[in-house]
Amino acid sequence: MSADPSPEAILPSVAPPADAPTAGAADPSHAPSARISAPWRSRKETVAQLASRIVDEQRGIFVLQALRWAPSIEDAFFASRCRQLPTVDPDYWANVDLGFDPDAKIRAFDAIALDADRELGASDDLGAALCTVAEQYRNVVSMLASRGTKEFYRWSRELYGSPKDRLFDGSVCVRDLGQVAYDLLARVGSSPLARPQAEDLDAEQAAAILRERFAAFFGGEHIEVIVDEDLLADATAGPDYVKIRKDATFSRQDLDTLEVHEGWVHMATTLNGQAQPVARWLAKGPPRTAATQEGLATLVEILSGRCHVRRARKLNDRILAVDKAEDGASFLDVFEFYRTEGYSEDDCFSNTRRVFRGGVLEGGAPFTKDICYGKGLALNYAFFEQCVASGRLDRIPLLFVGKIALEDIPLIERRVADGTIVPPTHLPPFIRNMQGVAASFAFSSLLGNAMHGVRAHVVTRSSRPRSSSE
Repeated sequence: MSADPSPEAILPSVAPPADAPTAGAADPSHAPSARISAPWRSRKETVAQLASRIVDEQRGIFVLQALRWAPSIEDAFFASRCRQLPTVDPDYWANVDLGFDPDAKIRAFDAIALDADRELGASDDLGAALCTVAEQYRNVVSMLASRGTKEFYRWSRELYGSPKDRLFDGSVCVRDLGQVAYDLLARVGSSPLARPQAEDLDAEQAAAILRERFAAFFGGEHIEVIVDEDLLADATAGPDYVKIRKDATFSRQDLDTLEVHEGWVHMATTLNGQAQPVARWLAKGPPRTAATQEGLATLVEILSGRCHVRRARKLNDRILAVDKAEDGASFLDVFEFYRTEGYSEDDCFSNTRRVFRGGVLEGGAPFTKDICYGKGLALNYAFFEQCVASGRLDRIPLLFVGKIALEDIPLIERRVADGTIVPPTHLPPFIRNMQGVAASFAFSSLLGNAMHGVRAHVVTRSSRPRSSSE
């Protein structure tokens, strides 16, 4: 038996050309070409460079800050005894500077999308993701440029969705869930066992408690908790900070909610996104990620036992308020809805302002972002249930890799496998060890199916004519 041929023997024999240089002579063909205009770049370098351009361009865009109302508007509303529409129209917004040139921003994001398509190709999954994110921010700019008009609502609905959005197989929409939850929460909310805790902590006390909790969760990361006298909401989170309104008061339940909603999810996904060496856009959340992120944060509240009835009602009432405004209810109508639900006058105003900021106060054109909590909760719950049913628990932590939408999971999965995307570092404790989550959703699915059959049997039996022997 003959020996295996050497690797060199497998290669075809090619005679050198007549003008080939002799051994030891310099080969001019190996010299750097004067025609090369830039060094070779890997695909990852190209993606990282495009992602950095997106991050840089969106840095000056602050959606909620661009939609803030001056404090004088609230003062004038209460001075009218809550009877006159606030004056927040296109003329008002024309005097509120966005802080950037909308046309220039739109051109910049269009250029990034074109470059992503040109440099990575239309069939490249990361190129398509970059194009989608750039287009989202371009549309955000268009929305902000049309504040106070129905065009603002058109963009808002395209970016954040509508209470009329249909879920799953199309048999139910977001507002259907809101209306069912309204009745359920009204019944359980009347129980003495569901009575809310006293709000006996001031802003400084709350900040001290949250600093201690975030230090324990994030380890070496420096997380600031800032008391802010100019804040409109009770609290808000940034990439590595939480701001608390100076004159707000909190219960222990409120702090439990803030810890997991803002810390375990929103700040965690931001920090995980910032740790990405290539997929740097994952540190930022365009509107397409809002339902997944807010729904995930709400689901984490529930799974960690940190949600409570008053909190659930507050989130659900946002869906109903946006739906009413979309159907033509004015600022005064929605304010009255909140008033009849037992909210304080101050909370009625701030809750209603959330719905109409940037929109048309006469009704029919609201800011629809607040549907994301309920819509996202339903979609994330279904995703968790599907992961448990299929034995794919490994997919659940991918939700925390950065600011993503549920439909990004297949892409994230592929790119974590090939090293382009780094797995998340900061995870809620019950996601690190998912035995409890797996058992909870397994039994939930089992009992849900079983009870569906029981209910069908009861309905059939109760609707059947009774015989004389029964």
